[in-house]
Amino acid sequence: MSNIIRRNRILALVGAAIIAVPLATPIILGNNAAFAASSPPAAAVSGIIAPAGSFASIVAADKPAVVTITTTMKAEAAASDETSPFGENSPFNEQFRQFFGQNGIPMPHEAPRQRQSERAEALGSGFIISPDGYIVTNNHVIDKALDIKVTLDDGIELPAKLIGADPKSDLAVVKIETKKPLATVTWGDSDTLQLGDQILAIGNPFGIGTTVTAGIVSARGRDLHSGPYDDFIQIDAPINHGNSGGPLVDHDGHVVGINTAIYSPNGGSVGVGFAIPSDQARQVVAKLMKDGSINHGFIGVQIQPVTADIADAIGLGKAEGALVAGVNGNTPAAKAGVEPGDVITALGGKPISSPRDLSRMVADLAPGSQEELTVWRQGTPKDLRLTIGENSEDQQQASADEGKSGPAAHKIPTIGVGLADVTAEVRQALNLPAKEKGAVIASVAPGKPAADAGLQEGDIIISVNQHAVNSANEAKTAVADAGKAGRKAVLLLIQRGDNQSFVTVPFSIG
Repeated sequence: MSNIIRRNRILALVGAAIIAVPLATPIILGNNAAFAASSPPAAAVSGIIAPAGSFASIVAADKPAVVTITTTMKAEAAASDETSPFGENSPFNEQFRQFFGQNGIPMPHEAPRQRQSERAEALGSGFIISPDGYIVTNNHVIDKALDIKVTLDDGIELPAKLIGADPKSDLAVVKIETKKPLATVTWGDSDTLQLGDQILAIGNPFGIGTTVTAGIVSARGRDLHSGPYDDFIQIDAPINHGNSGGPLVDHDGHVVGINTAIYSPNGGSVGVGFAIPSDQARQVVAKLMKDGSINHGFIGVQIQPVTADIADAIGLGKAEGALVAGVNGNTPAAKAGVEPGDVITALGGKPISSPRDLSRMVADLAPGSQEELTVWRQGTPKDLRLTIGENSEDQQQASADEGKSGPAAHKIPTIGVGLADVTAEVRQALNLPAKEKGAVIASVAPGKPAADAGLQEGDIIISVNQHAVNSANEAKTAVADAGKAGRKAVLLLIQRGDNQSFVTVPFSIG
């Protein structure tokens, strides 16, 4: 067996652990004694009553349906940055960096890696959901696999066929053939989980054999910035490399999650794991079993949250919805008439509370379907007819793209910037398109609201409070009008490099 492992030491997917050290999925870490002391006096699983303080009957009922998944892949694929979920150039690294960087946690160096000349084996976990051999696991457990083998709880090893996989939700379904019905586990209702509820994690950490750990639900709705389906259950049950794809079960023995990732400063469990909710996974799995793949919806907008300042600036009653920072050309959103500055408040009659709501709803829609899109535009709601497009690897359903970033100017003391017209010289200096209009920020006063909001010299103000501006004077007037109207802040659409984003700038007091 190879000893190759590529792992992110801060946040790692816990699935395909390269043999000798399998990649871990979140398994709950907890003090079993304390857990038992606080557990209900009895739990019924398949008609079996668990003794007070024991999970033996749950384990006895569920463990036979938990399997070990072994995949064979090219050693180069296992060790390369392009194919490893923990490689230096992996998109997951940036996602994890964003999530943990916000808390000031540095990204550590990777563990040393080794290569094998030809092939490497990796381990993960899975669970059987039908007597005829359908098995659920993580996509990253079987990704790039040349062949897949499943080892049952009784030690029997069988070849498996990949039925379908969905990288965006990190879920996959494989199937084995047997002459006798297999033990199964039942889907549970993850929506009923509450903080503090007890759970068990079952899987094969480090390839040592099926292992059960216990803990509680630590948090709900964790967003790791890995895709439109981010809504992870955070648990404290210990899970490690090799647990990926294993079930997270409740006190009734029903599957309420799929163990997928861990936070780890040292490569092992520290009691912070993440599982995909069963209510989300169950729908994806059903589609994979039926069609083998999933076509996700796409509309082509760049979006960002609606803050209280933004809501106040545009006269929106609540800080809810998804603010459109940009609309990609020749996309469903562009064809439907969506404009930068619109706040998307509903899709298909369902309210949108946040950009994540919109991303998830769009991803779930079938390409070609028609939906009503409600936007807030210049103080009034407006309904648009939208035809959903098909998402591809180089498209995003909705993303909050951030921009990157000096002549004499008009002074706007209320927010602290100096503005200049976008002249031919400015276009050339900033490499702007010939038709670019707006007002260029020529100076930003230190300590003023504009500086605090992150505005930079060279930024182009395209609109003020959702009204396009073509010159520095128009921008100055629009900002002044917002102040006279009693607004607490002004909403600016900023062009920085190739990106556009909305920025709210509060007015200086006095």
